[in-house]
Amino acid sequence: MTDAERRSLDYYKAEIKAELQRLEAQFTAKDVAGKSIGKHGLPYITSIVVIGVLASLYLEEAKIAAVMGLLGSSLTALISMLSNISGAAPKEERPEFVVIDKLIEKLDRLDKAEPPMSVDVEGGNVTVKRGDDVISSTLNKKER
Repeated sequence: MTDAERRSLDYYKAEIKAELQRLEAQFTAKDVAGKSIGKHGLPYITSIVVIGVLASLYLEEAKIAAVMGLLGSSLTALISMLSNISGAAPKEERPEFVVIDKLIEKLDRLDKAEPPMSVDVEGGNVTVKRGDDVISSTLNKKER
């Protein structure tokens, strides 16, 4: 191979690397994270499991439970982070946050003046009035 051919080959390699870097720069963060997870996620999880197994061989019984609990929670957190980054699982709103949001909404309404409510009962008819809202119900003769 002559020097000219070698320089030409080196030039093409450099050109290909530059084009690859340009294409990689256009990826979204989610794409990059997904590829990184594909390359490195499994070895991290495997290493945590191996550490747990090795720790169980050398620790006393009382300490194993604590170590296994920590390893389990760290694995759960790692898997959750990996799935959230890759977008594998849609993020669900936690029920406690929904309850807290509803409580905050109710508290926000407490300091606002509400119109008075009145209830009128005449025979089998019930009428509830609150501001401009009126709800009426009648008792059928069969229900008495």
